[in-house]
Amino acid sequence: MPRPRKHDPDLILDAARELVLADGPRAASVGAIAEASAAPVGTLYHRFSSRDGLLAEMWFRALERFQASHLTEATQARDPVEAGVAMATSIVRFARTNPGDARLLLSLRREDVFATDPAHQARLDAMNAPLRNAVRDLARELYGRAGKREIGRVTLVVVDLPHGAVRRYARESEMPAWLESEVADISRALLERRP
Repeated sequence: MPRPRKHDPDLILDAARELVLADGPRAASVGAIAEASAAPVGTLYHRFSSRDGLLAEMWFRALERFQASHLTEATQARDPVEAGVAMATSIVRFARTNPGDARLLLSLRREDVFATDPAHQARLDAMNAPLRNAVRDLARELYGRAGKREIGRVTLVVVDLPHGAVRRYARESEMPAWLESEVADISRALLERRP
């Protein structure tokens, strides 16, 4: 039977996220993360190899959580308009249920957290591929083709619009109760209109 982990990686990543959100990426030194997570510095280096590796994992974990919720919603709806509405409202729901991860993704670009690295770029491309495919497929179902304009329109409605709505309230203690239904109504109206 394997030994239980003494220092939970999620707790370490949570501590790093809180430091970054409170005072920016520079505040998240290995020493500060070790102190905030109560994990020894050696454990951090053993698990994540470097400070940049740890911050990259923190950011990728938030993105992975977001992608999972965003795509799960879309695949459950049979009607393409409702699939798009589900994708749009999942962004609001994610921000409500995962406020720390949502704030991290809204306030920091990947370049702010980790340096450009071919391995990180390949991982990011692989993580984003299912979302790009879902948007392309949704454009094809809604408009009969998935050209640049159709994909751009769907992206605007199911990604950009809800991100903007969430960004406005991300620093508040919680999302307004009405935001999800407003995003649903607006995205539905836009998706039902055929260009």
